[in-house]
Amino acid sequence: MKKLLVANRGEIALRIMRSAKEMGISTVAIFSEADRNAPFVRFADEAVCIGPAPSSQSYLVKEKIIETALALGVDGIHPGYGFLSENAQFAKMVEDAGIAFIGPSPFAIETMGSKLAAKEAVAKFNVPLVPGTAEKISDVSKAKTIATEIGFPIIIKASAGGGGKGMRIVANESEFVEQMELAVSEAISAFGDGDVFIEKYVTSPRHIEFQILGDKQGNIVYLFDRECSVQRRHQKVVEEAPSSVLTPELRKQMGEAAVNVGKSCGYYGAGTVEFIVNDKLEFYFLEMNTRLQVEHPVTEMITGLDLVKEQINIAMGHPLPFSQADLAIKGHSIELRVYSEDPENGFLPDIGNLEIYKPPVGEGIRVDDGFEQGMDIPIYYDPMISKLATYGNTRNEAIKKMIFAIDNYHIKGVKTTLAFGKFVMQHPAFISGNFDTSFVEKYFHPNQINKEEIEIAALAAVLHFEELENSFSHTEKGNLNHKSLWPTKRT
Repeated sequence: MKKLLVANRGEIALRIMRSAKEMGISTVAIFSEADRNAPFVRFADEAVCIGPAPSSQSYLVKEKIIETALALGVDGIHPGYGFLSENAQFAKMVEDAGIAFIGPSPFAIETMGSKLAAKEAVAKFNVPLVPGTAEKISDVSKAKTIATEIGFPIIIKASAGGGGKGMRIVANESEFVEQMELAVSEAISAFGDGDVFIEKYVTSPRHIEFQILGDKQGNIVYLFDRECSVQRRHQKVVEEAPSSVLTPELRKQMGEAAVNVGKSCGYYGAGTVEFIVNDKLEFYFLEMNTRLQVEHPVTEMITGLDLVKEQINIAMGHPLPFSQADLAIKGHSIELRVYSEDPENGFLPDIGNLEIYKPPVGEGIRVDDGFEQGMDIPIYYDPMISKLATYGNTRNEAIKKMIFAIDNYHIKGVKTTLAFGKFVMQHPAFISGNFDTSFVEKYFHPNQINKEEIEIAALAAVLHFEELENSFSHTEKGNLNHKSLWPTKRT
């Protein structure tokens, strides 16, 4: 592969291009008029304006992207995440044009893109599933009967859904009809598909996912787990690797289940299998994301692998250069998604100009961003400014490094999730590992928090850190050994 087009924007486009250039591959950026002066555009070897600012007229126009790729003699297209990354039709169009799609097959994308089709596929491989309907349902009366049989609380989900859209938790029978109608309406609005299904709602769930890699020769491995339970609006804000609650035995069991999910659809490339885990540490398949994840840096930091390079090598037909036995977890990594949002106002987007923008630097700190001081945050796209990741020999070390990084990340002009990230890092529930997906609802009440409460929480965090420090060996207290912003394979 000599030339790669990145069908995306911002920080992920820049991150992909860096790895491609390290492989000796030239890069092509496509950009909207709103992104004309963005860093990823300047970084690319070639750049082409693909259309106006709205993504429906630029980053989502499949024909324009492929036309550009053919005109420039591109060998491969990397979709990043979001936009067309999980669009089976786009993947097929790329392949039909004689260009390598840096991702899985259209069949795998289509199968895992439907939650019902995914459940049917993985059931054949004995992957644990949450009790619920095995097919879509639209008859409200019939659905109500099934929900009663399953037992409340239940959750209604859009089959084609994601990001919490078309999802309703129903606590009792009396509110079922209203919530069912709302779920169907929202699913149609968000995805053009009103199909829904019903599952038993797992109370106090943790969201734990496994990174897998598969090659075109049929080899699939798992690159361990990520804890993604700190969420707002069913979307992740803080992720870490590995999870602090999994035993080695459970980690192996879940990893092998994730590999089986990959086998169920002949998966190749990088993918993520998501599970929900209850308070008894019983796990159930949730869904599979057939692309690179936003939180992939934490996996890279504990494995020493570059997932983008692995994706490109797999797309070129190379077999995986390692087996499961070669892989091991080293250290701990945490990621905070730095959004241009106001956590004190329901995490609503806060658009404006980056009057001051100075990201932190230092050993064990990684910042994947796509902005510079003086730039405006566009209203047209996701409000994520950057991914801030830290690495330490231990979880405690990674947490303290994250607090240091947040304190040294200077942004003025927009509200961000930085202060919220520090709140999470210093909260006793997070420090102890005793939390679930309701963390924000349970603990983050900004309008009710006073100075005294913040000081008490901070003091509790300090005391807990000191207790942990006293239990560490001399080796664990050593210096950070993650020397590079970009991962290199460790032995």
